This record gives sequence, C-alpha cells and structure tokens, in this order.
Amino acid sequence: MAKPVQSSISDEVLMSLRRLIRAIDLHSRYLSKHFGLTGPQLIILRELIKAGEMSPGELAASVSLSQATVTGITDRLEKRRLITKTKNKMDRRRVVIRPTEACLKLLAQAPPPIQESFLNQFDQLKDWEQSMILSSLQRLVQMVDAKDINAEPVLAAGPIGVMPEDTGSPTL
Repeated sequence: MAKPVQSSISDEVLMSLRRLIRAIDLHSRYLSKHFGLTGPQLIILRELIKAGEMSPGELAASVSLSQATVTGITDRLEKRRLITKTKNKMDRRRVVIRPTEACLKLLAQAPPPIQESFLNQFDQLKDWEQSMILSSLQRLVQMVDAKDINAEPVLAAGPIGVMPEDTGSPTL
C-alpha cells in the first residue's frame, strides 16, 4: 500500500517540476513573440532604466551575470537601438551604457521578468520556509546530477545542455 502513495508523491514532484519549467518556457516565448526580448535582455534593460547609465562591469554585477554574458547581450541590444554604448569623456577606456527612447517605449509595455514575481513572494516567506525550499531544490539538483551545471540567477528557457544565447549557462 505504501508504494502507490510514494508513487503519487513522486508523480506530484515531477509534475510540479514540469509546471515550473513550462511556466519559464511560456514566459520566455511570450517575451520573444510580443517584444522580441529574452528574459536576460529584459532584466538588463530594466536595470539600465533604473540606473540611467552603467558601465558593463557595474551592469554585470547588478544583474548577477558574467561580464562576457552582459557584453554579448548589450551588443545585441545596441544593434536593435535599445541602448547606446559610448566612451566616457574623462576616461576613454570606460564605456557607458544608456537606455534609448525606443527602450523606454518597449519597456512601458513589457511585463516584468518572471523571477520578479517569484522574488517578491519568496521574500515574504519566513526564513525557515526559504531554507526548506532552498534545501529541497539543492537536493533535487543533486538527485539529477546537475550540481556541476553552471547557472546564474536568471530564469530563462532554452534546450537542455545547450548554451542559450543570452544566459551563458544551460537551462531547463
């Protein structure tokens, strides 16, 4: 009798994982289809709007992505004229990234990144609840032998084992 109960619990865990993966994928597709943006691009643009201007290093630190990843993303955003990159007048070695008017217009219509809603709700949990979620997720990562997969705190969809264009790390 214990077997069916265990089986249904494991099925519920697998379905919950699949729902999370699917929610991230659907959000990513919606962003791409309606706004031509990836999740990481959206996060970077929102951060630039908040700050007004930033160097690539400041931006990378602020959004918890590697500087190489941020450089690739900002190169694509610059081609789309959503940002400008200019040399600092005082220190020509320093590059300053600024959002454009086109960026402001686009972001006025775009939804928030999927992790924003998660983080708002997660921050409302008690410390013990946060710790339980973290420890459970870390255990799941270990169970699927994914502890050596590089991941950054950006929820983005992409094929498993493939380096998505704007995250620099494999995603589920």
